Amino acid sequence: MAKDVKRTLTIPEGTSVSVNEGFVTVKGPKGQLERNLAYPAIAIEQSGAELFVDATSARKKTKAMVGTIFSHINNMVIGVNDGYEYKMKIVYSHFPMQVKVEKNALNIGNFLGEKSSRIAKIMDGVTVKTGGDEVTVSGTNKESVGQTAANIEQATKIKRFDPRVFQDGIYVATKGSIGGV
Repeated sequence: MAKDVKRTLTIPEGTSVSVNEGFVTVKGPKGQLERNLAYPAIAIEQSGAELFVDATSARKKTKAMVGTIFSHINNMVIGVNDGYEYKMKIVYSHFPMQVKVEKNALNIGNFLGEKSSRIAKIMDGVTVKTGGDEVTVSGTNKESVGQTAANIEQATKIKRFDPRVFQDGIYVATKGSIGGV
């Protein structure tokens, strides 16, 4: 029989984690995140300032999910403490782009001289700021921040032109947690 897989997460001071039948809630200085991480044969337990993710089965897929669930909880803890931020660079050589935030979307005007604007959806809980040739995407949920950045990149994807010549677009320059953890 294979070794037992158990991962331990030390919860930082000022952060509270509660587990209720696989539903994990993490509260910290920057907000609160909730997620259903229930999975068969995986136990998520808390003891004081430590959180344990343990496989109760010896199956290979179950053991692999322990690391995945542990990473999701760790990302939630980092998000409510530091937050995540993507810095994106606006690149154009032919037509200057006009980028502005409107409610839950980023409006990209004059992309490659197109008459109609391109729209990139901004996920819930994510803040997008524009300034000069930079777009900053930030929030507490790593997946929402990353999906918003991907939506912006996909909105400026070039079709019908040679991408080696027309390198216009909005691209991720740097990404990570704001605290640098």
